[in-house]
Amino acid sequence: MGYKIARLLIKLLFFLFTRLEVDGEENLPPSGSLIIAANHLGRLDVPLVYYFLDRPDVILLIAEKYQKVGVARWFVDRLDGIWVDRFNADFSAMRKALARLRAGGVLVLSPEGTRSPMEKLLEAKPGAGYLAAKAGVPVLPVAVTGTEDRVVLHQLSHFRRPTIKIRAGEPFQLPPYNPKVKNRDEVLKQYTDEIMCRIAALLPPRYRGFYAEHLRVNEMLTENKEPAEQDA
Repeated sequence: MGYKIARLLIKLLFFLFTRLEVDGEENLPPSGSLIIAANHLGRLDVPLVYYFLDRPDVILLIAEKYQKVGVARWFVDRLDGIWVDRFNADFSAMRKALARLRAGGVLVLSPEGTRSPMEKLLEAKPGAGYLAAKAGVPVLPVAVTGTEDRVVLHQLSHFRRPTIKIRAGEPFQLPPYNPKVKNRDEVLKQYTDEIMCRIAALLPPRYRGFYAEHLRVNEMLTENKEPAEQDA
């Protein structure tokens, strides 16, 4: 009951105070294990997950600092989120996420690990690539724009609803991960770069940040016949 109430409140708030545009919703499987990897621009990104996903098995990793915020703690506890220590290797949180993922859940995370103060992609951490390869499940890249804290606050303070755009790419599979491989760090970086480049290719140019000039992004834009200078 708590889950349904929390999710209903989130949907109502987004419906009342934002305009949402979703592209690529058909790429989202209605069931089965999946990792959704998205960029992270603002505080609205986290609750947005529960508006975008119509599934009861969402797995979300939440920074431990929000445990001190009563409203945030109430929502996270009822939505069965997993508290994670951002500054240390939180193996307990990773084990919980993997167990629920292998049981058929959908894990939503930001490979960047934090909101981008520059409002564009930061260099990602290897956790997303590791989890995807370790679990052996597909990854769905998602690009979000319009959730920048600065933009949202400005729009709302002027009694305007901010426009939030969600663009989902096609699911893809990373190669199997061998923990005994000698160049472990290099392999994980390749996995992470692949995830981030797929997100970057879905974003307008000004949001691509660290990955703007990555050759893999240009390859994807060319394959999709999408001009690199396109913006939104």
